Amino acid sequence: MPTLKLLLLPGDGIGPEVCREVEKVIRCLEAAGIASFETETDLVGGAAYEAHGKPVADTTVALAHAADAVLFGAVGGPKWDRVAYESRPEAGLLRLRKDLGLFANLRPAICYPALADASSLRRELVEGLDLLIVRELTGGVYFGEPKEIVTLETGEKRAVDTQIYTTGEIKRIARVAFDLARTRRNKVSSAEKRNVMKSGVLWNEVVTRIHRDEFSEVELEHVLADNCAMQLVRRPKQYDVIVTDNLFGDILSDVGAMLTGSLGMLPSASLGSPDPATGRRPALYEPVHGSAPDIAGQGAANPLAMIGSLAMALRYSLNLGEAATALEEAVSRVLASGSRTRDIVAPGANPIGTGDMGDAVMAELRPALS
Repeated sequence: MPTLKLLLLPGDGIGPEVCREVEKVIRCLEAAGIASFETETDLVGGAAYEAHGKPVADTTVALAHAADAVLFGAVGGPKWDRVAYESRPEAGLLRLRKDLGLFANLRPAICYPALADASSLRRELVEGLDLLIVRELTGGVYFGEPKEIVTLETGEKRAVDTQIYTTGEIKRIARVAFDLARTRRNKVSSAEKRNVMKSGVLWNEVVTRIHRDEFSEVELEHVLADNCAMQLVRRPKQYDVIVTDNLFGDILSDVGAMLTGSLGMLPSASLGSPDPATGRRPALYEPVHGSAPDIAGQGAANPLAMIGSLAMALRYSLNLGEAATALEEAVSRVLASGSRTRDIVAPGANPIGTGDMGDAVMAELRPALS
């Protein structure tokens, strides 16, 4: 069996609770002889701030560089609302993304048949939904400089966030989107705001050129980001792969989450460039949901997005595609059986807890691996 190195960063709020369920899956895979996993757990976010005075320690970043994949829970909470901006829990995640060069964020939005009625949209709009949002993750307005709040001579304050993209940054995320589309339904929708933003003009030009020169067999359409948000609610199944920048990707993927019934259902992958010598690419996998401090410690959180994030790690980083499929199919069978946490429970039914949901997935997974 191969020995694979995983770094677990549970973080804050419900992060440790959902990560415990992922550890169950890891041990199940190991017991079935799929692979040997060397796991290490460390602090990030508010938990790291309490221990080290910073949202992620240098030693933790070094562990992330050495791992085959990082599994990340969630960070943040009202406890740290008054912490300095650069020390807030979310800064730990931003540093990991930047230091590891995780420029490509993959956010699938899949509506399981059993959950079609849990969506806020009508069943016929979302049943069978399977789209993928490819978000540029290390550029744009979240990282552009200057980023500041200054006091003017009048006493008023002015806040500045800078949106910056280079040709190279757009090229590499476009190539990821087109490559993935080739494995799916062969269609890419590029979302930007070229009508009011110069960065959108450049984005449109570069994506168009990459398509013409390298991926002409893939269907390409351009859509304004605000219209894309509207279309996701109006007719979401028209999309296959959506590629967009950091800010719009953040927003559109949350829209995509609600199409599926709950933020608790959406995993994500953040990938860097492959190492020229080994082919290994740095990668971090995390659920799209936040730390949900309102339910932390209650055993009520939905662990399926975290479990789905592990499935993505198996597929994209660990070369265990068959195990990934088995895990995803186990989740589907659990949902079809009616087992639900409270965020997706059917009206009048009794929800199960975080641990029970994890156990239900294990009960379906073990026979599939034997």
